[in-house]
Amino acid sequence: MGILSQINLVEILSSFIVLFVIIDVTGSIPIFLSLKSSDKSIKAGQACLVALLMFVGFFYAGDRLLDLFSIDVASFAVAGSFVLFILALEMVLGFDIIKYDSQGSNVSVVPIAFPLLAGPGALTALLSLRADYSVINIMLGLILNLILAYIVIRFVGRIEKWLGKDFIFILRKFFGVILLALAVKLFASNLTVVIAELAK
Repeated sequence: MGILSQINLVEILSSFIVLFVIIDVTGSIPIFLSLKSSDKSIKAGQACLVALLMFVGFFYAGDRLLDLFSIDVASFAVAGSFVLFILALEMVLGFDIIKYDSQGSNVSVVPIAFPLLAGPGALTALLSLRADYSVINIMLGLILNLILAYIVIRFVGRIEKWLGKDFIFILRKFFGVILLALAVKLFASNLTVVIAELAK
């Protein structure tokens, strides 16, 4: 009953949006199509399961890693907000910094599970969200993202034809702006905590 009482739709939606725009599964549709056209084997279920394990592992082990360096979650969230801000700028301005390639026939784990789904930016954001949201709400937001990722990867060809390249482009820009705003909010809400701790 205690866990259920912590469920908050606003927090779930906020967590979902932050992870959605960083994972950017719709923006990765051209990569998925390119891998499929190269006769690469893509298993949507395997990719999403591996990504989930990576997210959960980092979510819980990340705290211990921070403790080793005497870093609190609020400080990490401030640092994470810079990462989110840069990622959002890349989305809005159209930067294409990282190129993904794989020589193997099964690309479900690399590069799809990592780094396309559970990339450094998404892992950082997941841990940063702990400063503001309950664990259950973050996890639900994450699971919803991976369900969506499964659908997109499984039916990537149909989705591209249905939405069209122009709409996917517009969607990427729109959520880039949303991520910019969320990064600023994350920075502002946690900076006051960091300053208060330093003033003690």
